[in-house]
Amino acid sequence: MSETILTEMSLTETSQTATSRSAPSMDSTADSSASGGISPSSGNMDGLWVALPKPAQSQSTESLPDRIRRIRVDLEELEVFYSISVSPGRHERLRRYFSDELKALFSLDFEALSQSDKVDFLLLRNFLRRKSHRLYAQKESNKEIQRLIPFAQLITALCEARRDVDPLSNERAAQQLDDIAKLVGQVKEGIENDRIKISKTAAYKASKVAAELRGHLQEFFNFYSSYDPMFDWWAAAPWKAADVALSQFVPLIQTKLAGMHQGGTGDIIGEPIGREALLVELEAEMIVYSPEELIHLAKEQYQWCEAQMKTASVELGYGDDWKKALDSVKKHSVPPGEQTSFVKTLIREGAAFVKEHDLVTVPPLAEEASRMTMMGPEMQKVAPFFLGGPLIMVAYPTAEMSHELKKMVMRGNNKHFARATAFHEMIPGHRLQLFMTERHNSHRQIFTTPFSIEGWAMYWELVFWDRGDFFESAEDRIGTLFWRMHRCARIIFSLKFHLGQMTPQECIDLLVDWVGHERSTAEGEVRRSFNGDYGPLYQAGYMLGALQLFELRREVLKGDHMSEKEFNDAFLKANFMPIELFRALALDLELHPDYTPNWKFNE
Repeated sequence: MSETILTEMSLTETSQTATSRSAPSMDSTADSSASGGISPSSGNMDGLWVALPKPAQSQSTESLPDRIRRIRVDLEELEVFYSISVSPGRHERLRRYFSDELKALFSLDFEALSQSDKVDFLLLRNFLRRKSHRLYAQKESNKEIQRLIPFAQLITALCEARRDVDPLSNERAAQQLDDIAKLVGQVKEGIENDRIKISKTAAYKASKVAAELRGHLQEFFNFYSSYDPMFDWWAAAPWKAADVALSQFVPLIQTKLAGMHQGGTGDIIGEPIGREALLVELEAEMIVYSPEELIHLAKEQYQWCEAQMKTASVELGYGDDWKKALDSVKKHSVPPGEQTSFVKTLIREGAAFVKEHDLVTVPPLAEEASRMTMMGPEMQKVAPFFLGGPLIMVAYPTAEMSHELKKMVMRGNNKHFARATAFHEMIPGHRLQLFMTERHNSHRQIFTTPFSIEGWAMYWELVFWDRGDFFESAEDRIGTLFWRMHRCARIIFSLKFHLGQMTPQECIDLLVDWVGHERSTAEGEVRRSFNGDYGPLYQAGYMLGALQLFELRREVLKGDHMSEKEFNDAFLKANFMPIELFRALALDLELHPDYTPNWKFNE
């Protein structure tokens, strides 16, 4: 059902050419004002006006925002329907979709578009190209793991036939299930006898695919079980054998081939994508620099941070030994039971500061409806600090943690670290941004990017530092410098990991040695970076996005293009996009269909 009952009923794209069809379907994205509204003459059914079908319209009348909305829901439909990640049918259908949409996009008259529509054109172009490249890369990486999952084709055939509700031969299905169990057993034996050798990364990927296929096979069985008694008679026993075999197969791959184990950092593996794939990702994010140049940039930023750390260390009486000063700051933790009240105070402080100095618009509801929750110990393994967005999730030791771990978590979430984190997560950071992106140019939410999301939140750390009236004490300056050094290290370890130049353990050591992390929080950061659903540039997006925004702010204010508040409000209302494209909006720069990144923001 559409969002409002009085929404015009329109034909779907496939039925627009079928003039003989008399009953239109509901379209929740229909815009009654754009198409002439609902006419009482169209008839009345149970008190509701129902519009007659409109004549078919050409695709050229589809606005860029509507095109983006349609593609978002199209992809949701396709990715749910073609849900098996290793299915050749899925790859071919999505490849064709991306190709068709790119062709249709480039058929538009770019010069006739408004500046906002030109930005949407480039956003959609980059989105479709990146999706297409990732699809191809996934298909290629699947080839490397085929020897570990020879049963994938059988599972895919069964599950896609079930998806399409094709006629089922119970006896044949039982045979296929039995074949699956045998194939799993053969590979399992090969692994146990050391006949199969494969990289840890490939093994890690294979374990995830095998777990996914087991889930699809379970859904297949549940669909027919009990509904068709002859299916149970034929298939129940062989399905059970296949399911048990797969349940034993996944941990065997993880431990024997991927080297994963419980405890410590044995579960951190990740999937490096390589330099060429990094370059594709950087171009999609409108970053003109190479991975190596970005690593150099991060090292320069780190050196600046270290010099500032030493200055604050001298003020606290520790000379140039900033790590001793940092250690003293970590001891300023909040007693058990008081962390939430302290964080609430910090959240209010950040919102009050930007309002008092008229830096950005803060809608009253954004403050009023802010929420807070606590993180459990498992969550803190991957998120050892605060998380934010619609609400703030507070990290603090729990009763069941060991004494040593409690101390590390308290030190890692001390008062001065928290002061630079609370406003990052809430207002003017993530909370305010997500509040605004739901309400302005919301079609661009599909283009979510860490350079915009994390860049915006960290940008305020740079702004507050630059003002000089927020981080006034040496302890608070050390607290925010810790985070800035942390983001420098994130660029280095994430890019070097994907370049194949650092292992997860080396990434952890970098955070401990360079930044002064507690080892537990360093492990959590690296685990989150490589085992989660984050893209390869996510960790780099914090510092790089912030530097881009901070430089653009300088450029805009110096040229009197906007006031500071107008600039910040404009960024929020523009919604998600690479910062270089927002720069084109803010400065009304020339764009063209083949536009590539060219902004040297670090010079």
